[in-house]
Amino acid sequence: MTATTGMKTAKLTSERLTLRTWRVDDAPAALEIYGHPEVARWLNPTMDQVRDLATMRVVLQQWIAEDARLAPPAGRWAIERTQDGRVIGGAALLPLPPGDEDLEIAWHLDPAMWGNGYANEAVFTLASWAFRHEVDEVFAVVRPENTHTAATVRENGMHWVGETTKYFGLDLQVFRLRQADLDRSAPTAHRPPTHD
Repeated sequence: MTATTGMKTAKLTSERLTLRTWRVDDAPAALEIYGHPEVARWLNPTMDQVRDLATMRVVLQQWIAEDARLAPPAGRWAIERTQDGRVIGGAALLPLPPGDEDLEIAWHLDPAMWGNGYANEAVFTLASWAFRHEVDEVFAVVRPENTHTAATVRENGMHWVGETTKYFGLDLQVFRLRQADLDRSAPTAHRPPTHD
């Protein structure tokens, strides 16, 4: 993974992906993601399904403005497939309410891109970025019925730490990832089991 700084949110690259700042002209691609019912159903209550291009532009403007106020490693990124420059998703590292003490890692992919390992690659890249900034741990907050996301967090070495209503007032599962858990060079026997 490489990172380019000089902007508030760093540009991050992996083998197949580029995570970069959102731009307002990304609205059509972002609407394909955040307007899709299969993505929107898992968004936390702070964001509803985006219904049209004008609303998506406003959301992107808000994210861009929010990024300007966040201290690294926090931020929001467009996930771009490097080979063709197509925006296929979004990712974020954001402080969790109520006290902003914990950092949440989140990702959302266009359903047409599911099953290609892009979520795993984006999570690994973003978590690596966070750990380079002396973050001890990141958390994924998942609705219990969201089996796709739960599988991705486990494949990335995240450990289930419990359930809570602390975030957003919903019943949610919480998974934690520490830097040692991210070690992909560890023998398979030393990594958490994956679940299909």
